[in-house]
Amino acid sequence: MFKALVITKPETGYRCDLTELDEAQLPASGDVTVRIDYSTLNYKDGLAITGKSPVVRSFPMVPGIDFAGSVTQSDHPKWKAGDRVLLNGFGVGESHWGGLAQMARVKGDWLVALPDTLSEREAMAVGTAGYTAMLCVMALQKHWAEAGVAPGSGEVLVTGAGGGVGGVAISLLAGLGHTVVASTGRPQEAAYLKALGAAAVMDRNELGAPGKPLQKERWIGVVDSVGSHTLANACASTRYGGAVAACGLAQGMDLPASVAPFILRGVTLFGIDSVMAPMARRVAAWDALARLLNRDQLATITREIALGEAIASGHDILGGQVRGRLVVNVNR
Repeated sequence: MFKALVITKPETGYRCDLTELDEAQLPASGDVTVRIDYSTLNYKDGLAITGKSPVVRSFPMVPGIDFAGSVTQSDHPKWKAGDRVLLNGFGVGESHWGGLAQMARVKGDWLVALPDTLSEREAMAVGTAGYTAMLCVMALQKHWAEAGVAPGSGEVLVTGAGGGVGGVAISLLAGLGHTVVASTGRPQEAAYLKALGAAAVMDRNELGAPGKPLQKERWIGVVDSVGSHTLANACASTRYGGAVAACGLAQGMDLPASVAPFILRGVTLFGIDSVMAPMARRVAAWDALARLLNRDQLATITREIALGEAIASGHDILGGQVRGRLVVNVNR
């Protein structure tokens, strides 16, 4: 038997409960069984736990789009018992049982070998949020290299800076020598964001309302996890030849923008997908994270919770009450 969060949809409504399951109940479609050490809580997990958005595709469902642990049994040629592995995305926690549990059975093709220099807890302190931030930074780095943009040659904007993606993005970009401006709706977090490496902090309201199609050129790059008017204004104020990496929709999934920044300033908009990203890109991102992560800063943005606390925390994360990263110790 093992503990797990299980989402059901009885006639009385949507439920998420902490319960016990038998290993025989794990999905038969998987070919690798993993003993999970840590999972994490992302915005999408909050949506799944609360039912605020139709994230879950079938019931019953174990939520959790991330986990890190060790293989206990494998019918996949790449993996053997004892291998340390992690998983992000691939519909896990949505259409296939996920990581907010002590055990999982998944397809071996979805797993990534945990880098030797990362612990399971550190990997989940990064989680999908930090892995997504790394994919954003990689897209910007490639663009800047081709455009001949040097670190420190201009400001880089990070929106939704108080969230998991934002915190890791600030730390990574600052560590690479960039001047980072953090946009947040929580001005009381300014000292925290500057400790991560932000050179300046701006109120999200400066970007959150409808704006002009073209605005004063400011950013050489943007990491945006907010969408809607915020993304539109970020694009409109990106410098000639700059780039924007869009990975979230906290404000909304609309994009009330003009083509002007793209055709008059040559701005590039990268869409960053972490769920179905090719394996080579995933491995490159995790290898880069293992090299570039500031472990002390990662510790400052991370809080550990027990598996049973994840239900209440799912509501908190949707309410904007969670700063940084939540690591779920599934064995607590």
